[in-house]
Amino acid sequence: MLAWSLDALRAAGIDEIVVALPPGVAAPPGTVGVPGGASRSGSVRAALAAARPGAEAVVVHDAARPLVEPEAFGRALAALATADAAIAAARVADTIKEAEPDGVVTGTLDRSRLWAIQTPQAFRRAALERALDVPEHVLAAATDDAALVERAGGRVVVVESSPANFKVTTPHDLAVAERLLRERC
Repeated sequence: MLAWSLDALRAAGIDEIVVALPPGVAAPPGTVGVPGGASRSGSVRAALAAARPGAEAVVVHDAARPLVEPEAFGRALAALATADAAIAAARVADTIKEAEPDGVVTGTLDRSRLWAIQTPQAFRRAALERALDVPEHVLAAATDDAALVERAGGRVVVVESSPANFKVTTPHDLAVAERLLRERC
């Protein structure tokens, strides 16, 4: 999955790629590898520290989203003209219910305002650095880095993406992604 994501990044013209990796895993050719952190955002913080200084914008992408279209990176970066962060997202098509722990429904959310957040996520580097400058327990609680930028008072915008840019988390997801990627080739 990492190779497919790297192909998309390179096709988007992104030439510096820093990859957060588990211990003992070598960085793919043409990338800089860093040890991952204790949390998702800890890994992002480590990767950002290893990136060349001077870039005004950075992109965070999960290798678990190998179906990303290269154009998604450009759209997210372009949206930084009016924001501190721009996040790829798909409109929510399902009805979403809020429920108590015992399963009793307490409400139905307005799906016209709901987005399923994805990556890539683009950031003004300074905004991301400020957002990541928090204690480890705050990093561990964050489900994405855009939430940390929001927490720090930054402006985050949604950039519409395809539901096909789904996250591979189960064996079923992997089988679907492999099939779709084979069809692309």
